[in-house]
Amino acid sequence: MRTPQRGFTFIETGATLAILAIAATLAIPGFQDLLQRRHTEGVATELATDLQFLRSEAVARNQTLRASFFALPSGGSCYLLHTGAAAACSCQADGSPSCSGEAQQIKAVPLPAGSRVSVQANVGSIVYDPRHGTSTPAATIRVTGLDGRAVHHVVNIMGRVRSCSPRAEFGGYRAC
Repeated sequence: MRTPQRGFTFIETGATLAILAIAATLAIPGFQDLLQRRHTEGVATELATDLQFLRSEAVARNQTLRASFFALPSGGSCYLLHTGAAAACSCQADGSPSCSGEAQQIKAVPLPAGSRVSVQANVGSIVYDPRHGTSTPAATIRVTGLDGRAVHHVVNIMGRVRSCSPRAEFGGYRAC
């Protein structure tokens, strides 16, 4: 009398692994798309929070503060929250911040060329007034992913940030 075999045969195991490999190959592009979207949304959320923080910090410190935006020679970008004049702080070619004179860096966010996201603004910097919490000038800042999807932050002269997404590409943001 033969005892029944237990376990799986080599052919059964190989077929199962082949099916799993095909399923994983089909899922990877969707997963990479999800990662890109989340990375873009993360930088956009951080930027909006930083702008609101800078506005309240200007009032709390009773000091003029500034958000400055830079395109790096390598193709990346960075933004700085700082005190002092617009030309007092900048981002170096590698994205590291540099301030001169009395200016002080509050926060720096480098997005080097290899980063999945870039930040571009239609102004070089935004100044926050400590007395009223207002900003000058009004600006539009675009946070764009490698796939071209973007979130726009529109900063009005009252210092408020309104966020939108062209063609409603991101859930939670209205269409621009």
